[in-house]
Amino acid sequence: MKPTSKLLFLTTLLVSNFLFSQNNFKIPTSNLERNQACGYFSKAFQQKPKEVRFSIVKEGNKIFFSTNDKKWFSNIFKKSGDGIAIDVVSKSIYDCDKETLQSQIKGTLLKPVFAQQLMRGFKKSLSTNNFISYVGTIPKELEKEELEFNILFLSNKTLCRYQRIYNLESYPWDLLDMGVYLDSLTYKDKKISTSDKYITKYKTLKFVIPFEKNKTEYSSKDIKPLYDSLKLTDFTIKTINIKAYSSIEGSLERNIELQEKRANSIVKSLQTFQKPSIVTEITTSENWVEFLNDISKTPYKSFKELPKKTIKQKVVGNVSKELETYLKNHRKAVVILELKKKDKYKNMSKEKLVDTFNNFVLNENIEEALVVQNSIFEKLKTEGSPNLLQKLNVPKQLKFVTILNKNSIFKYLLNASYAKIAFDELKKVETLDPKNKNIKYNLIVVKFIIWKNNWQNINENDFKKEIMALKSYGITQNLIDRMLVNFHIVKAEKNMRERKYEAKDESVDFIIDTYENFYLSNFDYLSLAQFLSFYANTDEATELLEDKVKTITVDEDLLYYYLNLTLFDEYAIGSKNYRTIMLNAIEMNKERFCKMFNSSLTNGVTFQLLENKYLKATYCENCVK
Repeated sequence: MKPTSKLLFLTTLLVSNFLFSQNNFKIPTSNLERNQACGYFSKAFQQKPKEVRFSIVKEGNKIFFSTNDKKWFSNIFKKSGDGIAIDVVSKSIYDCDKETLQSQIKGTLLKPVFAQQLMRGFKKSLSTNNFISYVGTIPKELEKEELEFNILFLSNKTLCRYQRIYNLESYPWDLLDMGVYLDSLTYKDKKISTSDKYITKYKTLKFVIPFEKNKTEYSSKDIKPLYDSLKLTDFTIKTINIKAYSSIEGSLERNIELQEKRANSIVKSLQTFQKPSIVTEITTSENWVEFLNDISKTPYKSFKELPKKTIKQKVVGNVSKELETYLKNHRKAVVILELKKKDKYKNMSKEKLVDTFNNFVLNENIEEALVVQNSIFEKLKTEGSPNLLQKLNVPKQLKFVTILNKNSIFKYLLNASYAKIAFDELKKVETLDPKNKNIKYNLIVVKFIIWKNNWQNINENDFKKEIMALKSYGITQNLIDRMLVNFHIVKAEKNMRERKYEAKDESVDFIIDTYENFYLSNFDYLSLAQFLSFYANTDEATELLEDKVKTITVDEDLLYYYLNLTLFDEYAIGSKNYRTIMLNAIEMNKERFCKMFNSSLTNGVTFQLLENKYLKATYCENCVK
């Protein structure tokens, strides 16, 4: 999992050409003065490396300017009149019952801090590892307000740049999961909002079950394919994820009641297939996404621009009947079953499993030994230590290569810190079967971890040749492309640390050109979007997620991360689809949506988003009682 120091540095530029509405601290405001004073300064910011970042931090009632590159700013603030001033902005100016005034200075402007004082004040922050310099104190009359701090960059005491800062929510991100070969290609269960753990993903089933209006029972013919699939497998249901949707007409309370009853009726039915309780996750919502998409095809397309409450009032009587051809498709449950192969030796103790395994190996019953080996692996998942594997007696012979490969690579699956141990063991196993594609693939996977963490000196060009050579052993191109993307993710990070920005950009370009060649999990989508954003390729990160966020089954974190990427794009916000995306987010997690409009200092994105009339209308409709 990516350490927090690698998460996004939460800043953005919002450059404005507006002039001061007030001549505070005698800062010149005429276009002539600005053009004369800001030429060099503006050019410097235009050429600023994307990797140079800065923000404002608050400690008590004191305000500090923070940057990860003090040297760059020392080259910018050269003259005595170069510096910054802070605009202290209160959320109260954006109250729903107030008209938002358009002006350059939003709040209270603090006294400017100029070059000598600013640069001399820089000190290393132990909490952020950035450089910080004191730039002002919050006025007493604003100390109890919800505040944010905008930056005025000054050159020769003239305003050249007005900048706001926002706070993006961050998630763990890592290399795309390449999987490893056990009996078959096996992946870690990497989820966006939970810690990463090992699980064998054998099979996933997905079904859509429709419901009739005001009914909680499903038709037997609609669920028959699901039943048939379960009866024909030797798998058990590990988890059930049900997303239940109602059409938008009617009261919210009644719709939620219907959704919950529909979902629970499905769970009750599926539970009859096995005795152990099934881990179940149920989410419910009104199906605003598909309603707003479908309404565009009807004479009622103007409804799309109305508040939700008004739409509900209009979709009654004859209007409801006319729209029923669409509404009937909105009442459904999307059921996703994660299946796990049945464990034949589940109730056997670890000690008995080891004895049974060793007896099968001794009698060269390899097929059954592999089955017992999987049961041992299941036991070890909860322990986190591979020590029990030392008791497995497996001769170093060609006929036992499959068992030896699994024993070694499982150590890495159990904990990535065992990657070097697994690699050394696999190199020995490779000598028994030099052309075995499973061993070749697993060696490359653990070598990535060694290279990424600098545990061993690895030649970059030779490593890439090894990845490309996997094709000659029967590894498919889509798996190789995934590895090549990971190769350039690691390479970009290394070049970034060495300030080789052009080489880093080449790796980013390769990743953008290649990721569509293979399947991406939800974790992969978010991890890749985070990577692109971290290297200031926001447009590409947005494009990566665009199709995903238009569906009702989109992962919540993916949807909210997309909002984070686009909330400052006025063109995107003004598009017809953006309201649909926002309502999708509200239906998934209303509290989380509303929280984005809190101060960037209190885990919001920024309340200054409310300057946009579309965002303010949605916020006031859904978040203000």
